[in-house]
Amino acid sequence: MRGYDDDIQQLKDCVDCGMVLEHLAPGWRLDARESTRRARKYRRGPGEVLIVSHEGRGWWDPTSERKGDVFTLARLLDPGLDFGGARRLLRDIAGIVPAPAGARRDRGDQPPPVPPALRWERRPRLSQGSATWLYLTLQRCLPASVLLAARAADVIREGPYGSGWFAHRDADGTVTGIEMRGPAWRGFSAGGGKTLFRLPGGPGPLPRLAVCEAAIDALSLAAIEHKRDDTLYAATAGGIGPGTVTALHALLRDRSADPAGILIVATDADGPGRRLAARLTALAAASGVPSEAILPPDGLNDWNDALRARELIP
Repeated sequence: MRGYDDDIQQLKDCVDCGMVLEHLAPGWRLDARESTRRARKYRRGPGEVLIVSHEGRGWWDPTSERKGDVFTLARLLDPGLDFGGARRLLRDIAGIVPAPAGARRDRGDQPPPVPPALRWERRPRLSQGSATWLYLTLQRCLPASVLLAARAADVIREGPYGSGWFAHRDADGTVTGIEMRGPAWRGFSAGGGKTLFRLPGGPGPLPRLAVCEAAIDALSLAAIEHKRDDTLYAATAGGIGPGTVTALHALLRDRSADPAGILIVATDADGPGRRLAARLTALAAASGVPSEAILPPDGLNDWNDALRARELIP
């Protein structure tokens, strides 16, 4: 089992400050139109603003000097908590169950990670009304039609604690890794390798390849475009690894033989997104495939921000 310091670091890394804010203080609401992935603005009443930053790992108050991590936020929202109480609360939110006393063991005694393909098969398929379904529809504003298409393609399964699991597969269709996103958890499967998340827009030829960063962004773009029949919606899960490059080369090679083949670069509107966009554009050019870069509208940072802003506007 991890030691005390590892447990604290896991909570800091994996529990999103925005979800803690909404869990402990329901009056706080995300201002989607004034938020980006790097800085999510939450409001509660006149003049009350908190900014969640560092991909959910930090927060700050623009009206004062207050700032910190998820532990200081929990204690700000509930001043009666000591550090141990905040730790227990964050464990509850993340769904982490502490091991019994005396169950510690050295890191060298840890069993090897379960292969991603086996972990995938052990998880249930997405079902309407489940905790994962409610997270994706209510918090992420993904429409049922897109989620049902993802379920039919077996690219999404239900993870624990309301999280969604999104498959990365190799050329043979084997799950090589799993992107995980939930109300209080995000990450990539231990021991897994990134290739691409893929959702076909239709049953026929797919000359148009749209590449986003996160699987939820790819699903969001599919929703915004009403899931075009000619498009394969894909996501890299952030940066590009060796498996991702191999998968992209194969897909671009197929599209280079199609007169209608094109790469749509649909990354985030920030520094990392621009760098990824430049690399994707270069890969397309090297394969002889034309490319077009598109950005979320209205100055928003990513495609899920765009979808939520559209769905939440009265």
